[in-house]
Amino acid sequence: MPTVFALAQFNCTVGDIKGNAHKIVEWALRAKDGLGAEAVVFPELCICGYPPEDLLLRPEFLDDVERALDGICQQVRGIDVILGYPRRKAGRLYNAAGVIRNGAIVAEYFKAELPNYSVFDEKRYFSPGDQACVVEIAGIPVGLSVCEDIWYAEPARRTVAAGAQLILNLNASPYQAGKGREREQVVAQRARETGLPVVYVNLVGGQDELVFDGGSFCMDAGGSMLQRSRFFDETLDVLLLDDDGVPQEAEVAQCPSEEKMVYEALVLGVRDYVRKAGFQGVVLGLSGGIDSALTLAVAVDALGAEQVEVVLMPSRYTADMSNEDALEQARRMGVKHSIIPIEPAFQAFLAMLREEFSGQPMDVTEENIQARCRGIILMAISNKSGRMLLTTGNKSEMSVGYATLYGDMAGGFAPLKDVFKTLVYRLARWRNRNGEVIPERVIVRPPSAELRPDQQDTDSLPPYDVLDEILRRYVEEDQGVQEIISAGFDPATVQRITRMVDINEYKRRQAPPGVKVTRRAYGRDRRYPIVNGYITYGGKS
Repeated sequence: MPTVFALAQFNCTVGDIKGNAHKIVEWALRAKDGLGAEAVVFPELCICGYPPEDLLLRPEFLDDVERALDGICQQVRGIDVILGYPRRKAGRLYNAAGVIRNGAIVAEYFKAELPNYSVFDEKRYFSPGDQACVVEIAGIPVGLSVCEDIWYAEPARRTVAAGAQLILNLNASPYQAGKGREREQVVAQRARETGLPVVYVNLVGGQDELVFDGGSFCMDAGGSMLQRSRFFDETLDVLLLDDDGVPQEAEVAQCPSEEKMVYEALVLGVRDYVRKAGFQGVVLGLSGGIDSALTLAVAVDALGAEQVEVVLMPSRYTADMSNEDALEQARRMGVKHSIIPIEPAFQAFLAMLREEFSGQPMDVTEENIQARCRGIILMAISNKSGRMLLTTGNKSEMSVGYATLYGDMAGGFAPLKDVFKTLVYRLARWRNRNGEVIPERVIVRPPSAELRPDQQDTDSLPPYDVLDEILRRYVEEDQGVQEIISAGFDPATVQRITRMVDINEYKRRQAPPGVKVTRRAYGRDRRYPIVNGYITYGGKS
């Protein structure tokens, strides 16, 4: 008879210890009674959620985790439960993986490799382990490891030396474009080095800026894919092992296109942020431009049309086609919509400031007043309705400060914060692939903030294909000014754009969180000082 392992690709909520523990018990019993599993494997730190950050510094939080762990031990019998949790021992805190069997923890492993880069900050909280842990599960010697351990040869080598015939790797690995392929290449390398099959179980769900994409899998000892779970979806999948403990081939879920992966990350990130934060719906400003159009599509796919409200706020500079296209998309997507012109508010502010501004020409000040009029309207509707306000700005705009504090930046969550403008267009095309929900004219017309007559984005920015490549090199790859110029970009343009990035850190610090989808997102992933004397000009500070 084959041995049945269940792989619990699990969506938990940081800090909801009781809720997470209840779900673990429920899923473990489903695996035992519904699937006939002898063991069920959950992701890293699933009892407390990942990343718990400074909650780990609170003793009462760790007390609650221990009580929840005891409760799971008491409630689940007849199936081995492998799961992750923080563990205090001898005055230290460890990122642990344990095996619960018939009311007791029979084996425990402490994560050895603690990531401290990008969005990870584990050395702030945890001490590293240095011992392998091999435990018999259904007669198979299984070696435990946690997330980052599988990226290094030494933890796997220790596991082999301790007699493992199978490696279980518990993960909370967040999504970024291309990360899935990289994970699988690394695990394939570990499998070939050790000569052991590897089971990789990943978290799924949104937590603040992070989205965990699932995609759990099993590779054989030669590094070939045997099984893969769906991405961005909770699953409880069966892994069969033969009489010798060798995993058997099963369904390998398809790896989606980059556009599909990014779009699903945005949808899941919005859904979980809004719902886990306790909101019932969202509101956003719909301008007739590409960014708000894509944000609306994401919001509806995340929450349902009945949970989304849009507001059109035309000004004296708003083109008729913008209103027409916004109304058409609102109708197509079936969302509640209203039209509130900002001209009365704009006129009132200009009248209030007439003496202060006397003798001075109109400039960006008046443009910002319009954006702030809209921000006030949207925040008022958000407050009154209890719906979270979504902002609609993209990564290209946030990079160069092409956004207004307390105006279009006002809101609770920014779905497109890490999406470059060129990718916004690709995602809009992808979303329209099976039926046009975003009007074609929104996609093909030149982008404009419509804050002054005949305004276009290219009045103050280079074309987005040029801008985004400069930004990718400077922000994500940390290339210097001269290095970017040497790649063939205009020196004056590079110097101007990189300076705009540097001097607008103060705006980004005040922006709402948004879904991380690239290698280097703003926020916890890129931490630059606001007051910064190292401003680059031609490669010199």
